[in-house]
Amino acid sequence: MILDDLLENRDEKYADFNARLIPTIERSKILGVRMPILRKITKSRYTELEENDFLKQLPHKYQEENLIHGIMISEMRNLKLCIRELDRFLPFVDNWAVCDVLSPNVLKNDREETLRKVDSWLRSERVYTVRFAISVLMQYFLDKEFNDKYLEKVARVENDDYYVKMMQAWYFATALTKQWKNTISYLEQKKLKVWVHNKTIQKAIESQRISAENKNHLKALKIKD
Repeated sequence: MILDDLLENRDEKYADFNARLIPTIERSKILGVRMPILRKITKSRYTELEENDFLKQLPHKYQEENLIHGIMISEMRNLKLCIRELDRFLPFVDNWAVCDVLSPNVLKNDREETLRKVDSWLRSERVYTVRFAISVLMQYFLDKEFNDKYLEKVARVENDDYYVKMMQAWYFATALTKQWKNTISYLEQKKLKVWVHNKTIQKAIESQRISAENKNHLKALKIKD
């Protein structure tokens, strides 16, 4: 049983540590199983999990079950199945750690379909559905597939939740490292919310992929409270 594996590998001190990082869920939901172990369990139990319809057993009781769920979706190779399972799972995602474990590379296989879903997810009222949508644009649409309109999509997100705004800042800071010329105007023209604007600058300045000259320019763009 998957739960037996999780209970066998629980670590109370690590659970306490994670509880401080993930204040949006109750401590009792965290077993404290480390990510390498979760990935190992998922790999060894994948067939069993599929046969037992683990992905349909929502909501899960423990954080680690949600993480395993996210890992399973990320490993899917069928785009339609992946999107179907994302739509089933996203309403139950209740913290940034589970949201951010979702990284299904199969979304790159049909970018038009993925972008249609991103637009739908961005319109959601659910915090972590919106956060995931922004992360998809960050993971898969900032390199050769980049288009200016993706910056605008993220800038227009109106959800004021901390975890959405943090992902917006992460997105724009990453965009600065990959698409500087297209992205810097959003800061120069103050197109972002003040909090997102300043957090973007903070995160970008911390990056080793941005030149000292550009970092100085960013510092000058900070909006004073």
